[in-house]
Amino acid sequence: MNSGERRAARHYLLRGWRLVGANQRVGRNEIDLIVRRGRHVIVVEVKEKTGDRYGDPLEMVDAEKLRRVRRTAQAWLASRSELADLEVSFEVVGVSLGRVERVRVEPGDE
Repeated sequence: MNSGERRAARHYLLRGWRLVGANQRVGRNEIDLIVRRGRHVIVVEVKEKTGDRYGDPLEMVDAEKLRRVRRTAQAWLASRSELADLEVSFEVVGVSLGRVERVRVEPGDE
């Protein structure tokens, strides 16, 4: 995990989420984090910027990236029968200047 992913994982862990997977690869695509709390799973795309130049890290995730993350997550989750009946959602986490910002991605946002 890179530093942004570690910071994001810590953010979730401190809020009662359990890390189910990190840097999970399916083909040439990767899921940064998968966290779970109770019957809810969040698939997380993490973007980090080390400075304040060139915009917000959340702006680095476009519609095509969200579609790839969704497809990759569907394939990964399909191979995990123990997660089959859980509620799954998607979030993008921006890490910048020591700040962690979470944005939930709704279906159709991509």
